[in-house]
Amino acid sequence: MKKAILSILLLTIFLPTSYSWGPTGHRVVGLIAEQHLSKKALKRVQAVLGTETLAEVSTFMDFIKSDSKYRHMNPWHYCTIPDGKTYEEAGTPEEGDVIMTIERLISELKSKNFSDEDEAFALKMLVHLVGDIHQPLHVGNGEDRGGNDVKLEYFYRSSNLHRVWDSGIIDEQKFSYTEYADWINHVDATQVKSWQSATVRQWAAESVTYRGQVYDIPENKKLSWRYNFDNIETVNLRLLQAGVRLAGVLETIYGS
Repeated sequence: MKKAILSILLLTIFLPTSYSWGPTGHRVVGLIAEQHLSKKALKRVQAVLGTETLAEVSTFMDFIKSDSKYRHMNPWHYCTIPDGKTYEEAGTPEEGDVIMTIERLISELKSKNFSDEDEAFALKMLVHLVGDIHQPLHVGNGEDRGGNDVKLEYFYRSSNLHRVWDSGIIDEQKFSYTEYADWINHVDATQVKSWQSATVRQWAAESVTYRGQVYDIPENKKLSWRYNFDNIETVNLRLLQAGVRLAGVLETIYGS
């Protein structure tokens, strides 16, 4: 019994604590995607998901982390691109990462040959991971577990940089996910076309470009209103891009 307890404690300590956009962020991405889908694609997506919406299934991959059966999927939420390197130079780890998994899921959903569970399972994973890769700290530098090791205070409470970007800045806006989507979902057709033409690897490369901004924190590591003010536009842009791009991917799978 003591050995079992010790094993659980060790797993708690050493497993990455990063998640992704919090529930609100992921649901915003899912709802925006629905709003940019054609009627045909949306109908086919709904046929796969049944009574659930893209917003409702968007947190699925975080939810299943509580089951050890899916622990091997933890590395699929993020990737590592060290400063000064490309993804190709860094290499894909043996256990996989978010880029490899998104590319695989798109291929499987098009071919209907699934390596994990079934179509609904694969679709739920894809919805979540497209959101993840747009969170800048899910494309880590390989030094601090995507900002999890950067301990700080956020509005006078102990936190870390990763958590601030996952949910802190978003939750501080005090919107429901539907209100948040209504607030930021304003984009013209030209921008939609441009965003949807980018590849998965380009999405990740974009996240890297925000690294300097993300890590621009005061020496006392106390963040509050000013940090929110400096970064809310980036957070909103990445949420909007994720939703629009998810719609583009789903259109190629279910719209044609």
